[in-house]
Amino acid sequence: MSRAFFAFLERIGLDGFILALGSAILLAYLWPAPGIMEHPVSLATVANYGVTLIFFFYGLKLSPKTLKASLGNWRLHTVVQASTFILFPLIGFALYSLAGTWGEPLLWLGILYVTVLPSTVSSSVVMVSMAGGNIPAAIFNASISGLLGVVITPLLMSPVLENQVHSFDAGDVIIKLGIQVLAPVALGLVLHSTRLGAWAMRKRASLRIMDQSVILLIVYISFCESFAGHMFSALHPSALLLLLAGMALLFAVVFLLTGSISRWMGFADQDRITAVFCGTKKSLVHGTVMSKILFAGIPAAGLVLLPIMVYHAIQLILSSMISKRIASQAATKP
Repeated sequence: MSRAFFAFLERIGLDGFILALGSAILLAYLWPAPGIMEHPVSLATVANYGVTLIFFFYGLKLSPKTLKASLGNWRLHTVVQASTFILFPLIGFALYSLAGTWGEPLLWLGILYVTVLPSTVSSSVVMVSMAGGNIPAAIFNASISGLLGVVITPLLMSPVLENQVHSFDAGDVIIKLGIQVLAPVALGLVLHSTRLGAWAMRKRASLRIMDQSVILLIVYISFCESFAGHMFSALHPSALLLLLAGMALLFAVVFLLTGSISRWMGFADQDRITAVFCGTKKSLVHGTVMSKILFAGIPAAGLVLLPIMVYHAIQLILSSMISKRIASQAATKP
């Protein structure tokens, strides 16, 4: 029974990590004290060191040759990055204009935050591979998106956060993210061709577990702070259902628009697949990491993170279903 249940969850894209995210939130609700204690061990400090390791190993696994080989496909790169950093944010700011009329303002802030985040590497490449897309281009676009996001995401959020947090300084945030994200990635890239880089490539599965563990720790800490401050007490269950439906609709709209633009530009099937799967993804890794710096002055970080966690689950479920359908259709073609 249990095997059949987990097999069903895997078929629809619900992997163990999504279930672990739910468990981290439940643990924060039941036992928030460790997440807010400073002594004897601050979990926030542990998470900060973990973030540095995540991006160091991310750089170690990046192949400069693969990135260089994909530089020429500029039309595809333009569509993916425009979807990530122009189309999504335009929708996000349009939605955020509703924040003053109804609903929880911090939840709307979280929805806007989803739309300005960079793409994610692992699930983008996996889905593109399953659907038969251009894998080198997927690696290039997802990787470049993550690096661009260190600068673009804070800049897009700055007009809103300057009103929310009076001490917010976009330049200071970019410097902090550069130290915590870009510097470890750059060091990893330099060491990619060494034995350490080869070791990181062999241990990809183990390192992914470490990545996920750090993300779970950040989510736990954020929700501990929010539950301890009773930030969810006024959130009606209907708001969660609307958030779920809204994130699914957001994914569908961007997926359809990106696909239409790709067809209009005459992309080959492989490039079109890469455009729609890379252009619709949002990175939970970058979302949780950046939230520690961007929303440092906001006590309800868990509430702000809720939309990206919901979108992460939605994008995995829908992308998995779509990629498998594309693969099955390709298999039946003569």
